[in-house]
Amino acid sequence: MSNDRPQLIVVGVSGSPASGAALSWAAEEARLRGARLHVVRVRDPARHAAPYAAVGATPTGEEELASARDGLAAVMRAEFGPVTPDRVTAELAEGVPERVLVDRSAGASLLVLGVTSPAWLAGRSTGPVVRACLARARCPVVVIGDAGGVPVLAGQAPVDAAAS
Repeated sequence: MSNDRPQLIVVGVSGSPASGAALSWAAEEARLRGARLHVVRVRDPARHAAPYAAVGATPTGEEELASARDGLAAVMRAEFGPVTPDRVTAELAEGVPERVLVDRSAGASLLVLGVTSPAWLAGRSTGPVVRACLARARCPVVVIGDAGGVPVLAGQAPVDAAAS
């Protein structure tokens, strides 16, 4: 990768505690590297409520869009306060989350994602977004567990922050 252009770190956020931990880790990594940080929240308008969901519980498309926009704003405020730093951008994208994030990984130095619990440690498969990004991202991927923002590499136990 050329040193002529600044590095770019892309982080996917969903509003979960794990994605908040991923954002915190990515923000610190961007600061240490002098990199730009691009925060992406993806809304999939084609995703529908389960057929067994309560009839009145299905939000309209506009309500879903407003909720996603508010969620992105909330996660940005939680991490950065009322003023977003200059080298940080945020995007509310529409589409299939794993496809959007793989697309955004092109030209990035790093793609950062959060997982609620490292599924592979319990012998379970990771979710479709993490699985697709690990398989198809065009840059290295860091997966952050929600336990203190500790990086977790696929197939390995969490890094012991105290041992570093």
